[in-house]
Amino acid sequence: MQHNIDPLFRPLAKNTAASDSIQRPSISNIRQVMYKLVKNKLAMFGLALIVILIAMAIIGPHMVSYSYSDQSLLERNQPMSGEHWFGTDDLGRDMFARTWYGARISLTIGIVAALIDLLIGVTVGGIAGYWAGRGKKGDRIDSIIMRIIEILYGLPYLLVVILLMVVMEPGLTTIIIALSATGWTGMARLVRGQILQLKNQEFIMAAQVLGAKFSRILLKHLIPNTLGVIIVNLTFTIPSAIFAESFLSFLGLGVQAPIASWGTMTNDALGVILTGDWWRLFFPALMISLTMFAFNVFGDGLQDALDPRVRD
Repeated sequence: MQHNIDPLFRPLAKNTAASDSIQRPSISNIRQVMYKLVKNKLAMFGLALIVILIAMAIIGPHMVSYSYSDQSLLERNQPMSGEHWFGTDDLGRDMFARTWYGARISLTIGIVAALIDLLIGVTVGGIAGYWAGRGKKGDRIDSIIMRIIEILYGLPYLLVVILLMVVMEPGLTTIIIALSATGWTGMARLVRGQILQLKNQEFIMAAQVLGAKFSRILLKHLIPNTLGVIIVNLTFTIPSAIFAESFLSFLGLGVQAPIASWGTMTNDALGVILTGDWWRLFFPALMISLTMFAFNVFGDGLQDALDPRVRD
């Protein structure tokens, strides 16, 4: 039986060369993540804010002729002007210089405390996750580590920090130690969960069969495959540490005078509601809010970029 074929619908000729050719160049995983992150305008706005805050923390105190500790009672509680861009406080100190010097303290505490949490949490969580399910010895190691983590995790975070701050001499190092004392437990639990998912996969079993040592498997195979989750969690840990430092300084348990931080500045400005010197509270509170916002939106964008389930 013969069929009439419409001349508009003719079968294409076979072209083996065209089918075997690469239609588009391959894109590495890092480039895919960067492309997805750049497309997220809110995340890039957060990253730009972080860069601006860090840059101003470095150069801001040098942009004016006043030091953060210079006092002048003749210029106390002056509003914003060409001489004092952010006004002055009740001791005549320049608020612009104090705000950006306080940014140095707050950002340093937040970043250093987060890095310590990262180091301890990844190490402890990696060891616990690797040994879990590996016989009685492995289960015992995992059980001991997890019981310690659960005890520390169950304690109120700020209560532990406040108690350590009361026992130890107040200062920058003391705040970092106090924030890191229990802050690493969340990172450890997260890393342990990720490694429990990875350690039974084929490439880990192959490394074990080939005789790779525990340290090599952990450092070369397991932890690198959890870096995405670790980095995202780190971006949320930094603003939490900054807020905790500000809260402690607000309570008078943080850095001591004449050193300035955003928390001590808000504490000094408690009476502005009655006096009307709103700028003394506005600028440190604004910087805390902007920092929290910037790190959180950047962390959200980074989480989306690193998640293969939502990748374009």
